[in-house]
Amino acid sequence: MATTLTTDTHARLRPLIRRLTGDEKHAPSAHSTIDVLQVLYDRVLRISPDTVDDPERDRFLLSKGHGPVAYYAVLAAHGFIPDSWLDDLAGPESRLGHHPDRTLIPGVEIGSGSLGHGLGLGVGTALGLRAQGLLKPRVYVLLGDAELDEGANHEAIAYAGATGLANLTAIVVDNSSATHGWPGGIASRFTVDGWTADTVDGRDHTALHAALTGHRPDRPHVVIARVESKG
Repeated sequence: MATTLTTDTHARLRPLIRRLTGDEKHAPSAHSTIDVLQVLYDRVLRISPDTVDDPERDRFLLSKGHGPVAYYAVLAAHGFIPDSWLDDLAGPESRLGHHPDRTLIPGVEIGSGSLGHGLGLGVGTALGLRAQGLLKPRVYVLLGDAELDEGANHEAIAYAGATGLANLTAIVVDNSSATHGWPGGIASRFTVDGWTADTVDGRDHTALHAALTGHRPDRPHVVIARVESKG
């Protein structure tokens, strides 16, 4: 799959990722998300280290919270955390655990790692923004294809579609690790409940950007980012 470079952060990411050691078993999980994360933080999300508490910021929720090495590297590349934090992953005094902690890491919206909960939290966040009259912020939730085996996600999908939760975008990184799958493909699981959907090469930055910004004003949107198989 082709990788399209976007900004200078691409050159920074590899050495930053190499500084994070001790979670090699989750390296495939981290690698599968790197391109989506880079496009989001380079070109899509309206958030910066100076606006992490701004009510008008976009929200990014990492539901796929195990193996967060790529996420930490992207946060460092964009100035949310110091590079030096990367040298002590999950150490006794480290803020960077094997799962992100929103109380310890600037820019992290949720504590995650227990799979299957992020999309429901994203629905609640999007509803809360709408209830407060905050119409500009958008909520992006990154999850893995295997998380769709969890029933809580299907309730979140159905609710978001039924209520026209148009400020919500889900991104499913598809590395063929789901146990059950879905007839007609992952996108059909969302579109049957009223979502719009795009399925793209998860390594192609141009295609990812178009899909991540291609939502409609009246419906939730999902981007299926296909990457190489985990196994």
